[in-house]
Amino acid sequence: MALRDSLQILVVDDMATSRSLIIMALEEIGIKKIDFSVDGKSALQSLSARPAHLVISDYNMPEMDGLHLLHALRNGPATKGIGFILVSGRVDQKIISTGKQLGMNNFIQKPFTTPQMKDCIQAVVGPL
Repeated sequence: MALRDSLQILVVDDMATSRSLIIMALEEIGIKKIDFSVDGKSALQSLSARPAHLVISDYNMPEMDGLHLLHALRNGPATKGIGFILVSGRVDQKIISTGKQLGMNNFIQKPFTTPQMKDCIQAVVGPL
């Protein structure tokens, strides 16, 4: 069984269009176990009920942005080992360096192509 068949991914983005683009790319890659949350707080609730292998989160979200979500995940005993990819429309070195300090596994800039998303995920979890 290929990793892509068992990999559980949670997509976190408050914008339906952006969320759909990420999910479409994941489906094109062949990933089948995809869930989503519309914000960081619901993502934390979802992960406590049903863990994931990888979180792909937008940076810019209301109430809890992607870095605050990452911080919360890394501080939770059950969630600290979950892979984390941050997605943003702008490459801000301060955001990226803060993400790395918090334990971000990878970063991808919007807009992205499906091959770019695949490479980004494989850099975290290995060959799909």
